[in-house]
Amino acid sequence: MESHTVLVGEMKNWCRGEGLQEDHALMVIVPETTEITAIEEALGAIKVLGRVHVRGRMFSAKLGGMMVLCESKEKINADSVPPEVHPGEGQEAWPIVIISERAVTDDDFSVKVNSLLQAEGKTVEDVQALFPGQSPAPSSTEAILRAVGDLLDEAAKPAAESGSYRRLRIFSGTLPTPAGEESFDHWSEQANLMVAESDCPEKEKRRRIMESVKGPAMEILKAVRLSDPDVSPERCIEALKSAFGTAESGDDLYFSFRLMQQQSGEKLSDFLRRLERSLTKVVQRGGLPASQIDRARVEQLLRGAVTSDLMLIRLRLRERKTSPPNFLELLSAIRSEEEYEEAESGRGRQQNKS
Repeated sequence: MESHTVLVGEMKNWCRGEGLQEDHALMVIVPETTEITAIEEALGAIKVLGRVHVRGRMFSAKLGGMMVLCESKEKINADSVPPEVHPGEGQEAWPIVIISERAVTDDDFSVKVNSLLQAEGKTVEDVQALFPGQSPAPSSTEAILRAVGDLLDEAAKPAAESGSYRRLRIFSGTLPTPAGEESFDHWSEQANLMVAESDCPEKEKRRRIMESVKGPAMEILKAVRLSDPDVSPERCIEALKSAFGTAESGDDLYFSFRLMQQQSGEKLSDFLRRLERSLTKVVQRGGLPASQIDRARVEQLLRGAVTSDLMLIRLRLRERKTSPPNFLELLSAIRSEEEYEEAESGRGRQQNKS
């Protein structure tokens, strides 16, 4: 996060532009998709602020979220306003920035530094090791803060590198799906991939899932966590699937899969991808054993590809039904045939022009 001094400077300019008194102003850093009502409710729960109104919002690429300028009914008392606000169960705290300085005693500073180091599994000796040849280690606040920051950055690097993963898109369960949100099928695919492939701890995976939901979906997960605070990320996804996933059985999905046909103007490779999405759901719902997926894919491709007979003949898929290719092999073969047909068609057009 940007330094506190920089944020305060930006906030002062912002207050001046909005005509807002500095001693009634505070700024909070929130995720990009956070609604204004949620911000006002969370800050309104801090009694010393009184009623809070959002006066402006601005996205910050450096912070990776929204800077939100707010006006409190009560005058800001720096020592009474917490450094952050917790918006709700399972969500990260939002940092609070105010213009007036908080009074910090040496004892307070020592307690906070020790608590921070303890939370990260470090000790004061680890900080002193950053000042070789200096005994005792520098005592200035600035030097200690810089050393602690460097130490924690180094400690966080391996975890960040091993746990990095693209952030999940927002899912609320609202129909029709609002702009900027994912349908449940697309969201669950990404969530399952994150859980399976990410190396981060279970707690971090659960946090990422909680961050990506809101509205009705958030209510479902709140209820699940109320009964089991340590619920697994897989169970979170399963709970949402029960509420928002398709109600069709595996047999129903398999029946629909067997009725699929190539549409007019649809490439065979596009039809194959459409078949694969449907077939994956069939297997997930228990409508077909995973061992039979390659055979079922080829059989339905032969049955449903009504406008690609010549290509199917060249691919000799009927002869390969007893030992069918997998999805990637089949897709690669079909795309090669499509590229060959396009090249031949291009040469034919050139000859007709000449």
